[in-house]
Amino acid sequence: MKKRILAALLASLMTISLVSCSGGNNSSSSEPSSSETSSTNSSDAEKTEPETEAETEAIDTEPVGEYELSPQISTGTILHAWCWSFNTIKDNLKDIAEAGYTAIQTSPINECKVGENGGMQLQDKDGSNNNGKWYYHYQPTNYKIGNYQLGTEEEFKSLCAEAKKYGIKIIVDAVVNHMTGDTNAISEDIFKITDQPFHGNGEVKDYNDRKEVTQGDLLGLKDLNTQDPKIQQYILSYLKQCVADGASGFRYDATKHIELSDDPAVYASDFWNVILDNGAEFQYGEVLQGGSDRIQSYTKLLNVTASSYGGVIRSSVAGMDLSAGKLTDFSANGTSPSKLVTWVESHDNYCNDGSWSQLTEEDIKHGWAIIAARSGGTPLFFSRPAGSSIEDQWGNNKIGEAGSDFYKSKEVAEVNKFRNHMIGLEENLTNPMDNEMLLMIERGDKGAVIVSVDSSDNEIKDVETKLSDGEYTDKVSGETFTVKDGKISGTVKAGAIIVLY
Repeated sequence: MKKRILAALLASLMTISLVSCSGGNNSSSSEPSSSETSSTNSSDAEKTEPETEAETEAIDTEPVGEYELSPQISTGTILHAWCWSFNTIKDNLKDIAEAGYTAIQTSPINECKVGENGGMQLQDKDGSNNNGKWYYHYQPTNYKIGNYQLGTEEEFKSLCAEAKKYGIKIIVDAVVNHMTGDTNAISEDIFKITDQPFHGNGEVKDYNDRKEVTQGDLLGLKDLNTQDPKIQQYILSYLKQCVADGASGFRYDATKHIELSDDPAVYASDFWNVILDNGAEFQYGEVLQGGSDRIQSYTKLLNVTASSYGGVIRSSVAGMDLSAGKLTDFSANGTSPSKLVTWVESHDNYCNDGSWSQLTEEDIKHGWAIIAARSGGTPLFFSRPAGSSIEDQWGNNKIGEAGSDFYKSKEVAEVNKFRNHMIGLEENLTNPMDNEMLLMIERGDKGAVIVSVDSSDNEIKDVETKLSDGEYTDKVSGETFTVKDGKISGTVKAGAIIVLY
């Protein structure tokens, strides 16, 4: 109980803290963010409108292939194979497919700065002497495929071809806002494109100043001159090559740091309109909420991250409060759920804001069950380092190796499969017996997931449900639940994740 009280305290502290993803050139791209659970000053907040039928794309609703995966990325789940090499991902494709993932997101595949003599540690650990850092692949030196941390272009092509056999699609993390701050490491190719490849406006200091956010250097990284048509075409060529090599989608790093066409004319550009025309099936932007994010405007072009909702999920699980009223809203200024990418935690959360020590792998599973069982959003599962724990952030501490096996745990896999079979069905979130440590997510009359963060068993009896009458076997435990006359009964064990359909 003491541990849970401490966790709840940490949860509340996390919602008011300001965190930096790291400093200067020793950084990933993500900016210091306002609280993930705070309201934003987005200039689009007052423009929120519900999604209309015309804006809703037709989707296939039946799972496909031997592994019964979602027919499209948007309605499936994504495994973020963070810092796994191309060959490592390839070696684990069967396990990933069996766990129900429709897509895999790689770390950035561009040529990047070779830091610290090419060391392959994720981060400093146990007094090591800077033998590598994960964030160097977020510091492009050229827009060519392949780098020393993940593998060659041929290995990437081989991965994509093999993934296709399993029905899995590959999403590339694309870093197109900036390049490394080490000018000497940048390829001469970049300086041959145009006379002014970078903005050169100094570092971003005020995240409420839209011009500064989009035209300044993020954490000392050199901000690309995204208004220049030649730079736009160079980036587009890189993205098209990724697609030609087999990629099906992109995650765009630091999206809110690149201007839109309807920003003030003095710095507006059609960068996004140009580079998104690359042939990919699914594209989303990292828009960390807060400051001048303009999240609603970006959704007119691509999907975006629901970063604040991740904070809500982590706090709710840590605080043992799964109130349906609190968890129903995606905390994204009214953005249509179909335009969101959701997560329990991202690599930036894990590396930089201290939440890695707040939630165990078991806690993460509870959060995952909530977001993956829901009808809205496209859930992204972050692969923590192998051997890590709430006492040891970096675990085995190796770039290129597979992460922890809990991405394919029974509970996670069964919720993924549930999602693949519930495409297009409406959701209903309730707290059975008004117990806010239990959350039931129903999908039409076909299935339900019940999540418990209670330390005690709960006998639910004659709880109203939308499920069709009949007997249901929990895909995780094998326990039986009965629905009769629109009411469900059964035993929810302490800490259980129940999957019924």
